[in-house]
Amino acid sequence: MTTTLALIIFAVLVFCVAIGVPLLSYFIGRKPMTPEKSVPYECGMDPIEQEQGLVSVKFYKIALIFVIFDVETIFIYLWAVSAEQTGVFGLIEIIVFIAILFIPLLYAWHKGDLQWE
Repeated sequence: MTTTLALIIFAVLVFCVAIGVPLLSYFIGRKPMTPEKSVPYECGMDPIEQEQGLVSVKFYKIALIFVIFDVETIFIYLWAVSAEQTGVFGLIEIIVFIAILFIPLLYAWHKGDLQWE
């Protein structure tokens, strides 16, 4: 009975927070838009020059590929630490994991997304 009561209290608290936080931010955070707020800035600095143009999508593609393979490196390191405990099943899992991430790398390489011009 006590776990049911605790679960009900927790659900009520979650509901109150889920409803209360957006309402609180709506009523407390309403501030008028000023010209200073509508000026774009980067890194807290006011823009001095005109914008240079759009950034190439290739930059974002390479950044995403870097993040994916950075996370893969972390997982492989963690697997290597526990390789003795996982045995052959762990080896098969890491081979499948590497294969799953190797296919998009081949695709990106084929499309020429890894060429930095």
